[in-house]
Amino acid sequence: PLKIGDSLYLCTPHNWAIALDAATGKEKWKFDPKVGFNTDRQHQTCRGVSYWKDATATAGAKCAERVYLPTSDARLIALDTATGEICTDFANGGTLDLSHGMKYNPAGYYYSTSPPVVVGDKIIVGGAVNDNYSTQEQSGVIRAFDIRTGQLLWNWDSGNPDVTTPLPEGEHYTTNSPNSWSVSSVDEKLGLVFVPLGNKVPDQLGMDRSENVEKYSSSIVALDVNTGQVRWVRQTVHHDLWDMDVPAQPVLLDINGVPALVGPTKQGDLYVLDRRTGEPIIPVREIPAPTGAIPEDHTAPTQPISDLTFSPPPLRESDMWGVTMFDQLACRIKFHQLFYEGRYTPPSLRGTIVYPGNFGVFNWGSVAVDPVRQVMFGMPTYLAFTSRLVPRADIPPKGQDEKGSEQGLNRNDGAPYGVFMGPFLGPLGIPCQTPPWGYVAGVDLRTGKIAYKHRNGTIRDMSPVPLPLKVGVPGIGGPMITAGGVVFLGAAVDDYLRAYDLTSGKQLWEARLPAGGQSTPMTYTVGDQQFVLMVAGGHGSVGTKPGDYVIAYTLPKS
Repeated sequence: PLKIGDSLYLCTPHNWAIALDAATGKEKWKFDPKVGFNTDRQHQTCRGVSYWKDATATAGAKCAERVYLPTSDARLIALDTATGEICTDFANGGTLDLSHGMKYNPAGYYYSTSPPVVVGDKIIVGGAVNDNYSTQEQSGVIRAFDIRTGQLLWNWDSGNPDVTTPLPEGEHYTTNSPNSWSVSSVDEKLGLVFVPLGNKVPDQLGMDRSENVEKYSSSIVALDVNTGQVRWVRQTVHHDLWDMDVPAQPVLLDINGVPALVGPTKQGDLYVLDRRTGEPIIPVREIPAPTGAIPEDHTAPTQPISDLTFSPPPLRESDMWGVTMFDQLACRIKFHQLFYEGRYTPPSLRGTIVYPGNFGVFNWGSVAVDPVRQVMFGMPTYLAFTSRLVPRADIPPKGQDEKGSEQGLNRNDGAPYGVFMGPFLGPLGIPCQTPPWGYVAGVDLRTGKIAYKHRNGTIRDMSPVPLPLKVGVPGIGGPMITAGGVVFLGAAVDDYLRAYDLTSGKQLWEARLPAGGQSTPMTYTVGDQQFVLMVAGGHGSVGTKPGDYVIAYTLPKS
């Protein structure tokens, strides 16, 4: 949530916008955009709203302060912070149609799940495109609009990157260009917005990608906030065949006096860059990459790797694990049946182990940094996935065995192959690789060295018997650091909110949550009292307990 004045503003997975009293949690208003149900929508989520105050408006006037709500049916809606009423002077009666300009526009294939960036009088919006549904999907265009009127100011489409003037009426953005589904960052002083980009769908097939798409896929891109022109680009995967989108919001701070950016990746690499130029502060090297792509495709000869990385070592047969000896044996057999030559082993008809997997070492929760102590805190997760290319002739009729992008059959309509993918699991549905599967970790950003790495979370909510064994479990969500050097983190799949000492990683406290805590905590004060707030709603793809809880914690008043 956002805390503005004495109110909290948040959104639900079905895009209700809600205002709460920050001191009591009492609901002030609720707005329902009436987003219809659509089974083609790959993710039903809302990661937050954005706030803007009109400096030219009379204090207390209607819509002098606004929140902007992105919806999963491709709208952006402006609401009055005081009442929740629509600000009708924005766009078309208060609603902006984000599907405008798309050549192909199947319902449920394009939507914005993350809060837009507000900078000055502009609002900058990205969007998510369904993974691996079709070769005829919407563009991943990044657009800037006038925040008062909704007028399009510029558009940057990685498929046509040099032309950023507003798209003429009747023309279309590039089909299937890399999209930015995650959260962007902005440096107003430099006039730059830092955009984490994914790759072009189909994710596992790279034979039909243009030179521009190859340049910008799976990159951090710095755009001029006034023109949309590219200032610099830093690619984290070449010719991405593994769905290694840059998933996380770049984190900004100064390191040893240099304006820096920390960019977490699914591979576990942390790109620490000079945010003025995109040049590495911590070195980035190119290493040889595996070969063996299908005949129609190719692999990049080398791949970048940061000297600051949480990427795991390659899997071995001895890393295969199971609750029973039979479970372990099944995993060992499966390990040898699959194609695997380490990180960046290409997709195959035989089936390939992808490790780190599509879930990512880091994901949208990103990392947190303490700009004073120059320490970073994150939650690296380690889960192997498998992917198997399926020739078009062998794909069953639509509707059979389809579960979305994380597991099951992805059809890739219009492509020569679909892909069957999912976590690398044993017969009991437990990861084949030996735990730990999740950690908390700290980095000294002055030196670029990992300071600590401790297993995090229990299997209490992963096993039939609620055992509190701290084996280290996966998680998805973000940490939050207080000025006092305490870190709060939910994220893990065992439904706890925990506190840690930033400098050592030692756990200080935990509280049981009534549902999955796959979100990012926040903190704020009301008067002389500090609150820590956690949203516990669960996570459909991870399978944690669903709920609709907003929970505030505070110390007793002295």
